[in-house]
Amino acid sequence: MSDKISILFPKNELEYKKMSDVTVHDIGMDAVISRLSNQPNEQQYIMNVMRLITNDAETARYRAEVFDDIYKNPDLRKQIMETLDRINFLKEYGSYKHDHDHDPGVWDLLHRLDELGDYISGIDALRKCLGEARINSVGLKRLKDYADKLYYDNGYEGLKKDIDELKADTRNLKSVTVGINLNERFEACGIGIISLNNKAFTKSNVVSHFIDKVSMKDNINSDTEWNGNYKFDEFTAKNPLTRNDMPIIPPLSPIALMSLRTVPESDENTRSITNYMDEITERMLSHTVKHLRDVLGKYTMLKITDITDLMPEFIYYIRWAEYIEKLTEKGYEFCKPEVGIFPGDTDASMYSNGVYNMKLALDDKQSFDDIVSNNLTFDKSHCMYILTGANRGGKTTITQAVGQLFFMAQGGIYVTGKSFIYKPVDMIFTHFPADEDKTMDLGRLGEECKRFREMYVEATGNSLILLNETFSTTSFEEGYYIARDCSRAILKKGMRTIYNTHMHKLAYDVDEINAESTEYKAASLIVSSKDGKRSYKVEVAPPKGLSYASDIAEKYGVTYELLTVQGDGVSGPF
Repeated sequence: MSDKISILFPKNELEYKKMSDVTVHDIGMDAVISRLSNQPNEQQYIMNVMRLITNDAETARYRAEVFDDIYKNPDLRKQIMETLDRINFLKEYGSYKHDHDHDPGVWDLLHRLDELGDYISGIDALRKCLGEARINSVGLKRLKDYADKLYYDNGYEGLKKDIDELKADTRNLKSVTVGINLNERFEACGIGIISLNNKAFTKSNVVSHFIDKVSMKDNINSDTEWNGNYKFDEFTAKNPLTRNDMPIIPPLSPIALMSLRTVPESDENTRSITNYMDEITERMLSHTVKHLRDVLGKYTMLKITDITDLMPEFIYYIRWAEYIEKLTEKGYEFCKPEVGIFPGDTDASMYSNGVYNMKLALDDKQSFDDIVSNNLTFDKSHCMYILTGANRGGKTTITQAVGQLFFMAQGGIYVTGKSFIYKPVDMIFTHFPADEDKTMDLGRLGEECKRFREMYVEATGNSLILLNETFSTTSFEEGYYIARDCSRAILKKGMRTIYNTHMHKLAYDVDEINAESTEYKAASLIVSSKDGKRSYKVEVAPPKGLSYASDIAEKYGVTYELLTVQGDGVSGPF
């Protein structure tokens, strides 16, 4: 068999970086993931997967194709989960789970034989539902091939026939015929098993015949009729057997041998009977016992574990598919992310059309018609955006949305908007305002500087940087000069960056900041407005801080002229 299959992690040798909980929270994805499932363990698994970041394009494309198949095949989702759930039940509650408690006897192995039949049926159902669905992804095609090989290469088809032919499973093993030798005191001194039967004895049934055990192979009779031969496979007791040794049969007379005796019901008697039957039946089914111990106890149960390990991976995709399907029914737009296929001759590393913040969909009362979407491109001329605009104008919303695009796309999930083309990042870094209790030792500015340096040192030219009001906790002069130097350093590495700030002068001076960078450039991005009204639309343009302030001042009557005209009346005390 090939290496263990995964529909999330196609390359075993690939290394991933782990995104911080703070970053996930800053871009608002913790709130979104909490809506995917009401099961905490499922939420945690989805979060753990999405926090593992790699800029490997093949992995991102692999996941996106798998999700696309799963999203477009709702019947496949249902069938796969039902099949894996049955197989997982065997893993969690099957008899092999308790092998460490004791050395499994024949009855345990017979139960396991029945479970093996269910397992083979599960593998068969998995490969059939994958074969009948329209799948295009490499991941699901690999899984189908894996299931086919598991089924055919390991003789499961033949073993399934053997199981059907072998009648010694829990469905048809109903009785055991034994022969007993008596000593001169009419005590049982030897016992031998004659046959295993698929019909139960009853009180009205008189055992009038015996049947010979076939000596060279395992055999189960279809009834209790005798073929005229008294030969049987003898089981010799070390000491004469008494009621305590063998609670199923007390000392018997020859006449008593011909009638069925009822055994008092108790846990102790049941255990003794089962242990005793293990010992004598194992002799009759010696070949089967050896085969089951070798195959079921080692190989088959290992593969059950491999297959059921796919359950959380399918749940990851299915929970996202269900959630996006529900939002799509409400009118929200999503698209499959495309990795690095940009139209024309371009140096772009991201193109998004119609992006919006996923958090806006968390409000059940929110209508998609009320949501303003945006377009944004990263290329060498727009490597860093200095984003300015009014308070509550949508700057943080669009900053989060950009982070969400990469977070979801690299997890293989559909993203918001009409289209999204990108080159994966190796990490997403955020620098949002910290909680006040975390700034006690260094002060707000000291904490901001320390966090930015740690982030910058770790980041590479393939990273995404999202800055939200960074260095705004000090005076304008101090914050501006620190922000300007940090912006120049960002361009030197060529990191894709959104810098959301109230420092309009930083955006005004973008040409000076670009002067020292020969390859990567910054651009001014504004949240546009008209007549003081927020539009929540972003556009590449010079900052409009002063003109916007003028609009707001006139609207609310706080210009000098409006204040003094409307304020005529009582003069001051002097």
